[in-house]
Amino acid sequence: MNLPYYKTVRGYGEAEIVIKRSQFIGHAKPVETEEEAVAFVEEMKQRHKQATHNCSAYIVGERDQHQKASDDGEPSGTAGKPILEVIKNRGLKNVAVVVTRYFGGIMLGAGGLVRAYTDGAVAGLAAAEEVYKVLHTPVRATFDYSWLGTVEYELRGRGVLFGDIEYADKVTVRCLPNASESARFIEWFTNLTAGQTELQVGESEYLEHSQLPSNSL
Repeated sequence: MNLPYYKTVRGYGEAEIVIKRSQFIGHAKPVETEEEAVAFVEEMKQRHKQATHNCSAYIVGERDQHQKASDDGEPSGTAGKPILEVIKNRGLKNVAVVVTRYFGGIMLGAGGLVRAYTDGAVAGLAAAEEVYKVLHTPVRATFDYSWLGTVEYELRGRGVLFGDIEYADKVTVRCLPNASESARFIEWFTNLTAGQTELQVGESEYLEHSQLPSNSL
């Protein structure tokens, strides 16, 4: 994807709730493709073969172009659609959710099922930890040692991510500005060091953030 950022989940999460003796287990996982989403749904179905239902939904793609919801035997519209709506309402992408139900002997009715599967999806997503994936462009900056103090101070002050510092004949810092402001970053860095920096731009990559970072330049 080439979005400047999107919201998803950090990793696999699982949480259980009990409603009128029925056990609902919410499972959520980040996925990169529709094939991964389908495989995750099948994995949960195999893991919970004895369950009454394994209802699911997923959204995948930059434009949310791959969407699917399954009631898996529950009355139409009472399970898969509510799970899908939870994903949409939270603005999540590249996420698959399965809510497993072990029937406890008490009928919930259509409204009760919608609420139960909604709550199961919410619980599973909470366990998976929602995060932002922000597109960053790596920029390797090589300069004389005389600039090191100034560069570190300015990078930290502006909240620009940077990685390991290499010490050789010159200093090299791997900076990770937001991709959306990488051109401005290169101009800013060049001006900061009076044009005495060699800059190499790498391929953009997504990094996780618990909160959406603000522009730093």
